[in-house]
Amino acid sequence: MKWLLPAFILVPAAEIMLLLYSGNKIGIMPTLLLILISGIGGAYLAKRQGLKAFTDLRNRMGTMEAPGNAMIDGICIFFGGVLLIMPGFITDIAGLLLLFTGPRKLIRPFIVSWIYKKMKQGRIVIR
Repeated sequence: MKWLLPAFILVPAAEIMLLLYSGNKIGIMPTLLLILISGIGGAYLAKRQGLKAFTDLRNRMGTMEAPGNAMIDGICIFFGGVLLIMPGFITDIAGLLLLFTGPRKLIRPFIVSWIYKKMKQGRIVIR
């Protein structure tokens, strides 16, 4: 959690710099339209992907399978949707990466190893 405070300072500062730069280069209205389109499109895409992940999770639970990847996909889609709703280009790119299946497959092993490490330390307990 020591990275959380710098992230709350650096990410908004970088977003503001990028938005100001974009506003100067392409204009205020195109920048605002890009932010609006990415927010609306991101919300739609997150809803669609979220319903797909929820259906997959429900099917796995119905057949008594471990929900592992389906649950991680659902969490990634949730955070991707939150990032897409936030105004800014950096958060939009990160949110899109979390919404699409290809980048999620690259990120998933890191999440699994992080969860495994936390379980070994006793910080996450599954009952």
